[in-house]
Amino acid sequence: MATVKPQLTLRQGQALVMTPQLQQSIKLLQLGALELQAYVAAELERNPLLEPEESADHGEPAPQQFDEGTALAADHALERVESAGPEAAELDVSAEAMWQADGEPGESGRWEGGGGSPFDEEGDQIEQTASNGASLRDHLYSQLRVAFTDPVDLLIGSRLIDLTDDAGYLPPMLGPVAVQLGCNEERLERTLAVMRSFEPTGVFARSLKECLALQLEERNRLDPAMAALLEHLDLLAARDLGRLKALCGVSAEDLTDMIAELKRLEPKPGRAFGAEPAPPVIPDVFVKPAVGGGWQVELNPDTLPRIMVNTAYFSMLIKGPRTPAEKNFLNEQLQSGNWLVRSLAQRAKTVLSVARELVTQQSGFFASGIGAMRPLTLRDIATAISVHESTVSRVVANKHLACPRGLYDLRYFFNAALPSSAGGEAYASEAVRHRIKAMIDAEPPSRILSDDHIAAILSRSGVAIARRTVAKYRESLRIPSSVERRRLKRPSHASADTIA
Repeated sequence: MATVKPQLTLRQGQALVMTPQLQQSIKLLQLGALELQAYVAAELERNPLLEPEESADHGEPAPQQFDEGTALAADHALERVESAGPEAAELDVSAEAMWQADGEPGESGRWEGGGGSPFDEEGDQIEQTASNGASLRDHLYSQLRVAFTDPVDLLIGSRLIDLTDDAGYLPPMLGPVAVQLGCNEERLERTLAVMRSFEPTGVFARSLKECLALQLEERNRLDPAMAALLEHLDLLAARDLGRLKALCGVSAEDLTDMIAELKRLEPKPGRAFGAEPAPPVIPDVFVKPAVGGGWQVELNPDTLPRIMVNTAYFSMLIKGPRTPAEKNFLNEQLQSGNWLVRSLAQRAKTVLSVARELVTQQSGFFASGIGAMRPLTLRDIATAISVHESTVSRVVANKHLACPRGLYDLRYFFNAALPSSAGGEAYASEAVRHRIKAMIDAEPPSRILSDDHIAAILSRSGVAIARRTVAKYRESLRIPSSVERRRLKRPSHASADTIA
């Protein structure tokens, strides 16, 4: 029988060590302009040896730099990390579509041109409150303190206001809220019923139907026919007026008046108030025509933090009577500051390199527009500039490019390839999507194009595309199907559908 004996074995191998400095360099690559500014500001506050470059005394020595060997070692280490690979309840759109002009869905969710609000005086008051900077929650809290004196109602009301979104809606299920507050659902519903009398009318609803019903109820217009219409908003969005007439038990003329009344209501009662402002989009890269042709690519200097390590201050501190712990701290801050300065410079260099290659690859877009966009992947850029694919992925994250055609997310320029039916150069998916939209926009009411027909037209022009791909692109553009477009563009429905 073989015996098992302990033994010592010496092995040599390589392992990837993610030092804090390498983690910092990787993190900096994927930060956007505002995030980078916040990160550098925090480092300036944390590290006493760092200071903004513009505030440095010109008589002081230049910031300490890495020697060439250290810089090369850092580059190689970072490249090894990159080779490890990359790091690993809204309203129903169909129901809200009826608030869009000409029956087309849009961002606001409201039917434009539908006449003034039936609550014009109230609307003026709300707009005035919003213009004074009050948020929806501030407006609701001011009414809560007037409506209730009981501490339990005030607690319930405060929680409901906190749960209200910027449009004025509550979550569909409030049972967990009652459990959290330690009260029964009946008490919560009684408090909610009082709060639904708050301004703006329709606030604290849990669905679009409920929001519209609250506004109609205040006007004493929630009759059985209107209630039936609210129960079938999906049919209204689909323009199925025949079924709606039967379900509501009204004539075509009455149905037209009811729909017009609905469209004068406010589907998002909280939108008149100030919401959290969206952060500004700051371009990281500028692209402009170059003298003599081509394109000039530059980094936005406003997005590049300028900091330096004050080596004179370090020399003064380290020479004094210091304990070993204090000297270790100062040396660590010196090393950390030097690495940050170098990492920022490397980040700028990498972003510019990626942006220049991207502009070269998509020069057709900048010259002629979206129709000239070509297929492009992260790997294409990575291969061209000799970096890892994950590096390109981090560079294009959270960054924008400004050019004569507008402001674009860098990821916009990467799209899949559709093969050519003639065996030529492939087509960019975004360019094909643009062609599909142009074809549908130009179709006459008497000749609505089906997905099969669009696929056949594109195939004859050289784009090898399946019908299901056409349908996917059409749906991503929020374009209705051929059946729905035929119904919308049918002349016989013009009088019933045009309720502006």
